[in-house]
Amino acid sequence: MSNSDLTATAARIRVWDAPLRLFHWLLVIAIAVAFLSAEEESPLNKWHIISGWVAAILIAFRLIWGFAGGEYARFSGMWKGGGLGHHISELLRFKPAAAVGHNPLGWISALLLIAVSIVTIWTGALIVTSGGEAGEDLHEIIGWSLLGLVVIHIVAVFVMSLMTRDNLVRAMITGYKRAGRHAGVSNAQKPSLFSYLVGFATIAAAIFGILTIDPQAFVPRSTESAEHGQNQTGYGQRDVEHDEIDHQIDDE
Repeated sequence: MSNSDLTATAARIRVWDAPLRLFHWLLVIAIAVAFLSAEEESPLNKWHIISGWVAAILIAFRLIWGFAGGEYARFSGMWKGGGLGHHISELLRFKPAAAVGHNPLGWISALLLIAVSIVTIWTGALIVTSGGEAGEDLHEIIGWSLLGLVVIHIVAVFVMSLMTRDNLVRAMITGYKRAGRHAGVSNAQKPSLFSYLVGFATIAAAIFGILTIDPQAFVPRSTESAEHGQNQTGYGQRDVEHDEIDHQIDDE
């Protein structure tokens, strides 16, 4: 390895593991598709339910990865550093320190996004599995709340990147941060082989559970058909009821 290669290697530290980064950007895509496909008139509407179930798989993985993942992916990281009060005092002085992983407010933001995503998915699942529209308003309200949190999160990421001179978006893409902003910090501990096995098992279990709840979970279909309890062929509960009425009329 040349001197220039050694310098380049020493100039950055590994922070975010690949599975965490993949989770992050796939969840961004899933949430974006879910919002763009929410209206029944949307050309993407048939992908709304699928995007919700994909988000559910990703959230299940993230919850497990918070215990089995790389060093800075673990939930234990939220108790490291100077604490929330110290971080807020730094913000009030417009001199926040650059955190290696998430800063305290970053952890709060991440956990809130996960929690509200879970509730959004849950209310959507109720609509699909109950075959009715009873929870549609609640699902929409919580969905808009999730969108608000996403906007706040994006703004906070860009503001903190400017204040700390630490490009947080680039770090979540590459997995690395500049070593000069984090003196004395070494590369993060990588996930073990066992961690990957646990992660894959979680994804498999999530897919199995979703298909048990909704056998057509990954089949493109409109939200209207799901609300009416229609199956893959489009022959739903309402059609059955209409047929029963027709038979009664014929019998009379």
